[in-house]
Amino acid sequence: MLHRTKNVSAAEITVRNLRFACSNRNCKWWLDNDPIATAVFNSLSLSFPRGEAYFIESVRAFRDGVPAPLAEAIRAFISQEVNHSREHLAFNRAMTDAGYCTDELDAVVRDVLDLARKRPPIVSLAATIALEHFTAMFAHEVLSDPKILAGADPDLRALWQWHSVEEIEHKSVAYDTWLFATREWPRGKRRKVKAIMMLLATRTFLRLRYQGAIELLRQDGITGWRAHGGVLRYALLSPGILRRVIPQWIAYFLPGFHPWKVDDRALIAAVALPQSDQAATSSR
Repeated sequence: MLHRTKNVSAAEITVRNLRFACSNRNCKWWLDNDPIATAVFNSLSLSFPRGEAYFIESVRAFRDGVPAPLAEAIRAFISQEVNHSREHLAFNRAMTDAGYCTDELDAVVRDVLDLARKRPPIVSLAATIALEHFTAMFAHEVLSDPKILAGADPDLRALWQWHSVEEIEHKSVAYDTWLFATREWPRGKRRKVKAIMMLLATRTFLRLRYQGAIELLRQDGITGWRAHGGVLRYALLSPGILRRVIPQWIAYFLPGFHPWKVDDRALIAAVALPQSDQAATSSR
């Protein structure tokens, strides 16, 4: 049972085993020498290794009995997320090498996810589809606006482009798993649980990533209105990633939502990524 939007099929999911030598990079204001932009992206990266492990667990819990095409997509999804976790762990270690203390920020992510794991598995899957929608929306903006990563260290820009490409490629896997897992649910129950979890995930995700960016800026000696105003201006005005994803965030709550109602495969095709030694492709 795979949802297909009219005239749109999901993208191929290609597992690219890329490595970006993050340990050799200077992660101090690596994004155009801009402490605000760097702090925002660094805060996101700090959440990825543990968050992606949680996504894998949530989807894997419901893979038994799914149709063969979805089972294949889940395997590719897991492989992509494992690679993302590995590279962002390396990126986060480089962040530490650049002088940032990230232990407390990592502990907050760990504690939030440990609490989430105490909920029923279907609730974790509902949280995962909400957060996967967030990553897909942000990935779309990163790839559609070259100015966002302009001036970045070239290898680190490639890391974020690679991650964004693969988040778009697999953006419907968790959602299609959710549709299969809840296929016996009344439509109203499915929409209610999905909507509630998106609201909760939005509140938690934005609060923690905002606090993370503010803390990293504090370690740079940027505090008060300079820090708060800078992060809010970056998120809402220029480049305004958070403001620009609002329409697609709202679309999540509408009847008939599916991630591939936004067909952004052209963004994937436009990115020139390094070739990996090992690549496997799942056709969706």
